Amino acid sequence: MENNSFRPDYLFEVSWEICNKVGGIHTAISSRARLVSEKFNDNYILIGPDVWKETRNNPEFTEEPYMFRAWKRFAESSGIKVKTGRWNIPGNPIVILVDFTPLFSQKDKIFYDYWEKYQLDSITGQWLYVEPALFGHAAAQVIENFYQFNLTAKHSLVVHFHDWTTGTGILYLKNSVPQASTVYTAYATNVGRTMASQQQKKFGPEQNAVEESNKLGVRARHSLESLAVKYADTFTTLSQELQEECSLILDRKADFIIPNGIDFNNLPNEATYNEKRIKARNKIQNVAEALTNRSVDKDSLFILHSGLYDFQNKGTDVFIKSLSNLNHESKKDIVAVICLPGNQTGPKAQVIERIHNCDYSQPVTHEILTHNLKDELNDPVIIALREAGLQNLTEDKVKVIFVPTYLNGEDGIFNIVYHDLLPGFDLTVLPSFYDSWSHTPMESISLSVPTITSDLTGFARYLEQINKGNESVMIIKRSTLNTEETIKEITQQILHFSELSPDKQNEIRKMAFETSHLFNWENFLTNYCSAYEAAENLAQTRYELFKNKKIAETFIQAETGLKKMPVWKKVFIKSYIPERLYPLQIIAKNIWWSWNYDAQELYEIIDPVLWGEVNRNPILMLESLTVSKFAELEKNTSFLEKLDNVYARFNEYMNTPTPDAENKIAYFSMEYGLHDSIKIYSGGLGVLAGDYLKEASDSNKPIVAIGLLYRYGYFTQSLSIHGEQQSNYIPQKFTNLPLLPVRDDKNDWVLISFGFPGRTVYAKVWKLMVGRVPLFLLDTDIPENNEQDRSITHQLYGGDWENRLKQEIILGIGGVKLLRTLDIHPSIYHCNEGHAALLSLERLKLLVEKHLYSFNEAVEIVRATTLFTTHTPVPAGHDAFTEDLIRTYLSHYAEKINIDWNKLVGLGRVYENDSFEKFSMSVLAAKLSGEINGVSRIHGKVTREMFNNIW
Repeated sequence: MENNSFRPDYLFEVSWEICNKVGGIHTAISSRARLVSEKFNDNYILIGPDVWKETRNNPEFTEEPYMFRAWKRFAESSGIKVKTGRWNIPGNPIVILVDFTPLFSQKDKIFYDYWEKYQLDSITGQWLYVEPALFGHAAAQVIENFYQFNLTAKHSLVVHFHDWTTGTGILYLKNSVPQASTVYTAYATNVGRTMASQQQKKFGPEQNAVEESNKLGVRARHSLESLAVKYADTFTTLSQELQEECSLILDRKADFIIPNGIDFNNLPNEATYNEKRIKARNKIQNVAEALTNRSVDKDSLFILHSGLYDFQNKGTDVFIKSLSNLNHESKKDIVAVICLPGNQTGPKAQVIERIHNCDYSQPVTHEILTHNLKDELNDPVIIALREAGLQNLTEDKVKVIFVPTYLNGEDGIFNIVYHDLLPGFDLTVLPSFYDSWSHTPMESISLSVPTITSDLTGFARYLEQINKGNESVMIIKRSTLNTEETIKEITQQILHFSELSPDKQNEIRKMAFETSHLFNWENFLTNYCSAYEAAENLAQTRYELFKNKKIAETFIQAETGLKKMPVWKKVFIKSYIPERLYPLQIIAKNIWWSWNYDAQELYEIIDPVLWGEVNRNPILMLESLTVSKFAELEKNTSFLEKLDNVYARFNEYMNTPTPDAENKIAYFSMEYGLHDSIKIYSGGLGVLAGDYLKEASDSNKPIVAIGLLYRYGYFTQSLSIHGEQQSNYIPQKFTNLPLLPVRDDKNDWVLISFGFPGRTVYAKVWKLMVGRVPLFLLDTDIPENNEQDRSITHQLYGGDWENRLKQEIILGIGGVKLLRTLDIHPSIYHCNEGHAALLSLERLKLLVEKHLYSFNEAVEIVRATTLFTTHTPVPAGHDAFTEDLIRTYLSHYAEKINIDWNKLVGLGRVYENDSFEKFSMSVLAAKLSGEINGVSRIHGKVTREMFNNIW
């Protein structure tokens, strides 16, 4: 790399796969990050999408909140949301993760502007196009903002964009930051890749790329990558073949061909390698025995097929057919591992059990998977294996292990990272039909594992061009016309290798490692520097456009002197209540007193005036009583007699066993009208919910209730001196309410977590007893959240539509999470109005992910156990949200429940395919409920008419 002395002041790399493992781009960037970091130090900055939606930390990213602290304040003032930290890979480069979801609501205007300026044709782009396109736009905004704050006209700034998923960034910077030198690397073309996946012949000069992209359904993607290639200062590809393809399809020949490489600093030394190989082989043998419950010869041929799950383009189809041939022709036992990350829901329990306790006397057949698949019957690999007759029968020479997950060391079966398992194999088989480079066979030989690849990969073509092919890299011929010949050749190559002596195999292993040195990243990185220098030279031709650029002015308030700020702490003073009168406190902490008049009289007769002043709140009243008053009550025999009677009745009431207690009903409502002093309701819906709980308690029904705890409740109205109506929000003092913190086994306050865009939001759990019924209330106004998220539960029906959606996520999704946390498993879920409808979405996720039901099966289970009560007789009264807003917070649920996005968003629409219709919570509740009831006979008639078109 030192051969090129060019060193820009700042180097940014932008990719959808930074801290977001999808495929080969992630590997390409991460494998050279250490070397690039050594050259550029902390002036090398990577930008990726903040798409992590889990509540646990992203294992690839370590946040450093104080990094670029001054700039981040400047960025936040412009509405830019980012996280700063480091990528957990060798070199630990700086990473900025961008939350691009705020752009969802602006997408139409953004794409309109790109059409006006560049004729970017986004009209057919669905969300799989929209999200990456908006990410590229947001990443460029981050770079622009960083540039405005930190750089002058004297600085050099190179921005390297990877793949079409970042293309809008090039278009944005072309106008906004002419000083930026832009580099674009293509890893494929959308037209070429899609044609290959459909087994079509290669794109030819007689074809029109725009017309083909339209036929193939990739028109928007093709438009974006064509413009990115056109307007980038420098254009690079990975191979000569891809350069030729881009020249035909994208109308520009690449300026540089820069192959992928290997960082040999990350490879084990010889002693460590031998240990890893032994450990890996033992693990492969162990898993093979656990899957089949049979002994597996340690000298079996272990072969691996791995990579992105792209069934035909990665050659998985021909590999499986070759295994079928080998099952009949091989004299040696073969263990074939297919490692393609798929839609899995966790390791199979029976396989885990047999890993530790195999019983060879009870062989298992037809077991292929190490992990549960959401839609196993329709999985292409499973179908192909079944058709090929590969079912791990006792007599089979080929045993197949299908691992549908990333090997990250925590998969539950192998528990070894991919690069540590790879040395355990004798051979890898990676016969790609379309692959601009193919990093996987290169990784294979770097770990001394010979490989079978195809002449359609850039990797193989490169070896052929420099005449370095040998026995460690077996290159087979592939085309659309020679599938049978390909299968036959793969079969023969594997057979030939399996028949070699151990010494010859070891010789080839050494040859593989020696060959891999041709791909040392240090040999290729100088080409990147040349590409960066070429881009910078072009940027300098635009010098007149930025020659006056100065660092942005920032205003820092000077300290006038050392100030000692007071540190305020809450001090809670517990009122003294004599032991003889303590039942007053116990009764006060259960809202049961509010509908039992003799209990109310207890407090009223103590001090009728004070009772009115505290708004009939017994807790506040007890805190307001003097010591002398308590002493007086202790001597009042008639009062004590009444107290004893009420307390005895209360205890008898509370201690009465609940029939059928195990079949609980979970009741969800946005508001509850329990008493004037508890401000978590606004009107009739809340009053009905409150009365429902009171009646359920008196009827001794096994009900638990879920709601939200509002700091300011619902607004109260007053008139100004000018006669104008005013809304007043008065905070509730929770210590004056009958609230109890819900604690876990460790006595920690129970928190429910939510994966919101760019952050995790927490809700604290309180319990309010409504007679025998526990009402659990979720509260986000806690220090663990930022100021904006603390306000989610400030006001009932408060804030904008986005805050309303957040409230309904906390209520519906959070309520189901809460019940699981408390180990409560209801038989029936009752959704009081549509606000809590998302409870059914969370239940679908659990049923599909944890219990392995299909989506349709899960829907039937949810419908059979859900009741929906609707109150509002007009459509306008039902909460409905734009698709953009739903996508911002719930996009990951489509994958979790194994459906596409259009089907998920269609659950909230009367007309599922009407993209202009908003997502209605009431429609969602109606579709996922087995029974729907109204609140009156006439309301039932109106509601039937309103929801009629759903079915």
